[in-house]
Amino acid sequence: MIAFANAKINIGLQVLSRREDGYHNLETVFYPLKLYDVVEVVEAPDMRFIPSGIPVPGDGHDNLCLRAYRLLSETHDLPPVHIYLHKAIPIGAGLGGGSADAAFLLTLLNTMFELKLDEPQLMDYARRLGADCAFFIRNTPVLASGIGDVFQDVKIDLSAYHLVLVKPPVHISTAEAYGTVTPDPEGRQLKSAITRPVTEWRDTIVNDFESGIFANHPEIAAVKNQLYENGALFAAMSGSGSSVYGLFSKPVKIPDLELTNEVFYIAQ
Repeated sequence: MIAFANAKINIGLQVLSRREDGYHNLETVFYPLKLYDVVEVVEAPDMRFIPSGIPVPGDGHDNLCLRAYRLLSETHDLPPVHIYLHKAIPIGAGLGGGSADAAFLLTLLNTMFELKLDEPQLMDYARRLGADCAFFIRNTPVLASGIGDVFQDVKIDLSAYHLVLVKPPVHISTAEAYGTVTPDPEGRQLKSAITRPVTEWRDTIVNDFESGIFANHPEIAAVKNQLYENGALFAAMSGSGSSVYGLFSKPVKIPDLELTNEVFYIAQ
């Protein structure tokens, strides 16, 4: 069985407070993005994980897809499978690719082996794999709070816009990202700001990670500026970076950005 695991973008990201468990309470909007990895599961005599495409960093034996399989195996008698993962979503870019792969694998295994898990059950498994993993089970726009795993549906439709996604050749670690941000418990009313027209988002929606990361990596700030210079209605860093996206009212090409960055032109 094959699934196409899509990415997501963050629209705004507010870090509200640091928790006693070391995580942070935050508020953000997750929006699905038409950029895909491919996940395939084949029943087999032995267990294997077979990646392709963009190299997956770290120990292949601890990939999030394998962790998803093992998690389900704790409560269900799963046979061995071969998991094929073709990576096309940039890694370390704030796009949730790894979380999407794991969530879609849970859904594939549920269907393939008739586990009869409903949506809330699948979301519970996904939350145990990563804060944003559960988003990809339902895969519709949400206002996320808590550590990014408490969801409230929001009505946002970006299908009329053209999105330019830029991935600079920079990796931002989670430690670096959170080391540059100061929590603000007041927030900035993202829930109401997101209901306003996209043309007003520039003045009202903020990613709290941008100021610190832009100071450390001015080349990322330059990408955002170039998107606005080329007519973006709204531009922002996704998550804790390093990718930056811009929303445009019509199709555009920005060759200058392609010289040193990966650039994706996506009709939403």
